[in-house]
Amino acid sequence: MSWQLSYPVTMRLVLFALPVLVVLAWGIVGRPHLMTATHQPVVADSAPLRVTHSNPPLDDIIPRRELMVAQQLRRPHDGRRPITDPRVLEAMGCVPRHQFVAPRLQSQAYDDNPLPIGHGQTISQPYIVALMTEAVQPQSGHRALDIGTGSGYQAAVLAELVKDVYSIEIVGPLAREASERLRLLGYDNVEVRHGDGYQGWQEMAPFDVIVVAAAPTKIPQPLIDQLAVGGRLVIPVGAERQGLVVLEKLVDGTLRRSSIAGVRFVPMTGEARP
Repeated sequence: MSWQLSYPVTMRLVLFALPVLVVLAWGIVGRPHLMTATHQPVVADSAPLRVTHSNPPLDDIIPRRELMVAQQLRRPHDGRRPITDPRVLEAMGCVPRHQFVAPRLQSQAYDDNPLPIGHGQTISQPYIVALMTEAVQPQSGHRALDIGTGSGYQAAVLAELVKDVYSIEIVGPLAREASERLRLLGYDNVEVRHGDGYQGWQEMAPFDVIVVAAAPTKIPQPLIDQLAVGGRLVIPVGAERQGLVVLEKLVDGTLRRSSIAGVRFVPMTGEARP
């Protein structure tokens, strides 16, 4: 004996099922724009440089940065003088250093050493950046000149502490990348220019703060001339043996000079080169 639906019963089932099938079909096919809006992948813009946010993870980055400030700056273990200026420590603790190096080096960004940034240049170790920043005693109303932009990290630290930062980089690609990086990170009080830092930035002078991240054999006179009365300049000086020198321009125009550490920086190029 076979099982068979009678014609009237079959028709009733078909008529009942048809509206259900129509509703289901409309929900799947008739609204593709809703599915697209929900699941469409985000496409990155075409900018040549992007600030990353997931490499390494944020929950790993913040503790590393805090450890850097605590162990390398506040209480160095190797006899280096501690960094004590609370504003400088705060700035070092909030600038995302990992954004200023290549993605493959981001896991090393808070280690106690310099890192390569291409074109034969480096980003200085965190301690040296903090030491040089503290040496110029930056204040919120100051104007700063940063010579040797590199990746832009020193400019970013200064930008946290002063009103305006003018930064010069002699390597064109580094100047462009640093300018874009600082813009993406929201440092709108920094202006980067491609040029020879030996001559400073005359049209924006005088400067209360000048930080130089490349070593000439003698301090460039244009930088001394562009230093404001009461201003401070920090610069590595020397060839084989370098010393970190601080100049303070006194009220009568004379200079007070002191040496604070032995350092090793890349040589200043451009006009500074003999």
